Amino acid sequence: MSRQKSDLVVVYHRQPYEEHVREDGTVELRENRSPNGVVPTLKGVMGKMGNGAWVAWKHAEDPSNPEFERVIDIEDSYGSYKVSRLPLTPAQVSSFYHVTSKEAFWPILHGFKERYNYDPVDWPTFREVNWAFAEAAANIVSDEGVVWIHDYNLWLVPGYLRQLKPQAKIAFFHHTPFPSADMFNVLPWREEIIRSLLACDSVGFHIPRYAQNFTSVAHSLTSARTVQDHRTEENMTPRGAALSERFTPDTMIYKGRKVHVETNPVGVNYDYLEELSEGEEVAEKVQAIRDWMGDGQLVLSVSRTDYTKGNIEQLEAFERLLIRRPELKGQVRLMLVSVGANRNMTAYEEVQTKIEELTGRINGTHGTFEWQPVSLISTAIPLAELVSYYRAADVCSITPLADGLNLVAAEYCVAKGHEKDGALILSEFAGCAVLLNGAIPVNPFSHASMDRALDQALAMSPEEKRARMKELRTSAKRWNITQWREATTGLFTTLREEPAVEETIT
Repeated sequence: MSRQKSDLVVVYHRQPYEEHVREDGTVELRENRSPNGVVPTLKGVMGKMGNGAWVAWKHAEDPSNPEFERVIDIEDSYGSYKVSRLPLTPAQVSSFYHVTSKEAFWPILHGFKERYNYDPVDWPTFREVNWAFAEAAANIVSDEGVVWIHDYNLWLVPGYLRQLKPQAKIAFFHHTPFPSADMFNVLPWREEIIRSLLACDSVGFHIPRYAQNFTSVAHSLTSARTVQDHRTEENMTPRGAALSERFTPDTMIYKGRKVHVETNPVGVNYDYLEELSEGEEVAEKVQAIRDWMGDGQLVLSVSRTDYTKGNIEQLEAFERLLIRRPELKGQVRLMLVSVGANRNMTAYEEVQTKIEELTGRINGTHGTFEWQPVSLISTAIPLAELVSYYRAADVCSITPLADGLNLVAAEYCVAKGHEKDGALILSEFAGCAVLLNGAIPVNPFSHASMDRALDQALAMSPEEKRARMKELRTSAKRWNITQWREATTGLFTTLREEPAVEETIT
């Protein structure tokens, strides 16, 4: 049957719901349990635009004859929308996502040139999958609609979509860092990728540094030029910070076409987190944690298991603390939540193994029967329980070596509430470091910097903690998810009102 075309099509690899297999073997599609996270955030924008659609992949042994409907209608609290599900084989997903995206793109995006692995990349498969996403989006978007593509594993979709639907409005958003030309141009497919991104009407980033890096790469590989920029807002560029930029690009011109360069950091769901943190269930859990801690201080660190996240550096700094200050034994604990990634990928398995070895060494060397200095949790914690640990922790230490943004830091500040105090140690190389004022900045590549930050956080007075936390909460509220949605919705309105393109980019 014919279906109405959509005014906003989100293109993202994940499906916008959770699949639950019933006892009878049938599959139930459930709305995401938490309104916090990337999928609910994108659905919030889609709900505002109306008549939306979503393109994602779904495993199929035989893509030509999948055992599911390709396009389905969904209705949940965000509204009614369509989901176009691309049937991809496990081999296709492994090639385009786990190999090309994670082994070739991911290390370059985060500045780890030594981890870049070109050899196993199957570029024709990456092209094939991106073409399938573009085709699905072209088939479902209205003539005046916007296609909103997300993240680096879909870099080629804009260029293909411009071929399939020349009049389409195309927006792309990066959730990762975007590297400088010296780093990005290590990729042998650099020109094909950047020309695809320049087929967009808008390319979006979290912070000005990533936007500047994108324009620098475009300048190095194409005739694109920046024609408009503006002085970066003061609350987005602390002087002297590693990721600060004094100017933010606005517009590029490429082959006679205008390309908006958007800087719009994704924020946390401030109101939801605040309400959750003040609930009775959280209060009971916080009390249980504090009873467990006694008079000691709790240092909390939360991230995925990844060589970019600084988990190993975090453990090494804590080990040096116990060696340097033996009087703290029994008085401080580190709770490291390092959620395991795909252990079939060698790089992540090596990191997880190192984390487990370090945790065992620290506990074996410094622990006692009554006190273990490190608690390692390698499985995902439900948000309500995680908020309890945020609220109970004396210090939150977020020390990635590189990170596109990092919402954990902001979640910690929101969860603390108005009357609570706490210290935030924050890597200068997390994107949110230029947004959250009041944190203790740290260089995770420096032992001295990591050591000083831990000492400062543990010695900080309640008065200073409260003053800093007030400033941090103000920052987190300024860059919350509502402002991101409103800015994005405004962008889409602007794009739809602009004249259609007159020239196809090739």
